[in-house]
This record gives sequence, structure tokens and C-alpha cells, in this order.
Amino acid sequence: MGIISKDIGIDLGTSNIRIHIKGRGIVVEEPAVVAINKVTGEVLAVGNQAKEMLGRTPDTIIALKPLKDGVIADFGSTRALIQNLISRVIQKSLFYKPRIVVSIPSKITDVEERAVEGVVYKSGAKEVYLMEEVMAAAIGSGIKVEKPEGTMIIDLGGGTSEVAVLSLGGIVVSNAIKVGGEKLDKDIIEYIRRKFSVIIGEGEAEEVKIQIGAATSAMTEDKMNVKGRNLITGLPETITVTTQDINEAMKDSLFEILRMIKQTLEQTPPELGCDIMERGITLSGGLSMLKNIDRFINEQTGIPVFIADEPEKAVIRGVAMALDNIEMLRKSTKTRK
Repeated sequence: MGIISKDIGIDLGTSNIRIHIKGRGIVVEEPAVVAINKVTGEVLAVGNQAKEMLGRTPDTIIALKPLKDGVIADFGSTRALIQNLISRVIQKSLFYKPRIVVSIPSKITDVEERAVEGVVYKSGAKEVYLMEEVMAAAIGSGIKVEKPEGTMIIDLGGGTSEVAVLSLGGIVVSNAIKVGGEKLDKDIIEYIRRKFSVIIGEGEAEEVKIQIGAATSAMTEDKMNVKGRNLITGLPETITVTTQDINEAMKDSLFEILRMIKQTLEQTPPELGCDIMERGITLSGGLSMLKNIDRFINEQTGIPVFIADEPEKAVIRGVAMALDNIEMLRKSTKTRK
């Protein structure tokens, strides 16, 4: 800790932020949450400590997620979050500023790109490179993106889901929607509210999704007790939900992701489409760990589907590989100086 490093990679996710330092690997992996004193503006906690405060703060404190749908929603809070996390692992120097590579959604606007750039520069960067998440995810998943072959990568994140067809080191077709793991959590909250007249928190919904959630109906029905507040009595209540309940809750959002995939396949040149049929689709991102999501996409498209190793880390692995290869870095990123 405290060693000055030349190269830093950041996976700036809606749900989590990961920081890689060249030669040291992933040194930070924490929730993208900030707790702020509303009266003084002081940052009280970031990451894991701030996430524990969600839904539990008094009126004078707000715990928030400054990134929404993969882009910066609150500039000041995002800067505080990044600065705090970077300061934990590198030494600030008047004489040296690091080169930083940051992953960004492929469909963000120029204004949103400049917002990311501004936050990272104010966090102490000398050079900023912006790398599209789908490209980073493909590289981090082991796809040889430079080959003259069509490959499809689907990055299922917390705030967004993105799909891209890659060939010869570039993106041929891509699409993105604002549906990810956090949208599924909200779907579960709304479904339980409607069916059981019980309101549960985001943390509880996420845990249900992880423990018993599935993209398709399972042979065996898992059950889980969930704590919440009864909307009629106002009293705490524990209910039992099943895999079928959670599948029903997430169904519409999962089919939105599927429509995006089919739209991208329709837009893909025939030669590259044949490559994809043969080589299959690769899934990355935290949501790709949802049970049976590979089977769901395979059944609906007829294309083989594979999940990357440690899919939630595919983007930061791709960023790290670009840091290790200056030629790859220049080809796969946008340079900001």
C-alpha cells in the first residue's frame, strides 16, 4: 500500500468499482456507494461501509449510488468515491501522476464521456484512456478480438446490458439497454409488493436473486424466507418466496435483454453471423451468474452460449491486459490528454 504506480485500470460499474494496478492485480473491489452528510457535504464513507448504511441512515445522512445506468449521475460523489478508493492504494505525488484506463459503456454520449474524463483527471490522472466495456469484457474473456472472425460478447452488468459483435479488433454492431442486475432487484421488490403486500429492501431483493433466482424454470423449486414490512399493518413480516416467484418477477426484463440480442443478430452481416452460430456467444458481467441465463439465451436463439471465467471480473481483466500491451491499449481505447 502507498506505492506509486504508473498504470491504473478502473472498472467503473454501476454496482461495483474495481481498481487494478499494473504489477499488483486487482487491489480494490467495492460497491459503488457513497455516504454523505447532507448538512456539511462531508463524505462519511464509501464502498462497503457506505453500502451497509443504505436504508439505515438518519435524516442528516444520505447513502447513494452516484453512478446510474453505467454513467455518472452525481459528479461530486463519483469524484469523492474514486479519489477515496485510489488514495487507499497509491501514494499521491506532486511530481508524478498516473496513467489511468477507465471502462465506459459503448453507447454513452460525448457529454457523458467528458464527465467520466473530468472525474478521473480530478482524481489525479496525467493521461486518461476510455475503453468500451464490451471490448474490455471480450479481451478479458479470452476472445481474440483482432482476428477476422465474428464474435459476440454480451456484458450483463448492474446498470446496463450491452451486446457487441466484434471483428478485426473493432466493434461492428453494438446495442445497449438500461436493464441489468439492479433492474431485476427492483422487479423482485415490485412483484413481492403486489403479490404479498410486503415491501422489502434492495439488499434483500438482491440476496433472493442470488440464492434462488433463475432465468428459466428449474426442475426443483427452491424456497427462501424474506423479511419485510406489511403494507397493510405496517408491521414487520416474514414471507416465503419460491424460484417460480422470482422467475415470474424477472421475466419481462430478461425478455428485454433477449430482444436486444436478437436485434443485434439481425443487424449483423451474414458472414459474421455464420461465425457466431459456429463459435457461440460469450457472457460476462455479474448478471451472467444468474442461474440458467446461458440456457435461457441458448433456447431462445439456438446459438451455443458460454459464460466467461469469473464473469464479473472480465472487464477489469480486459483493462489490465490493455495496460500490459501498449499496442492493444492504443487500438482499443480513446486517448484523452
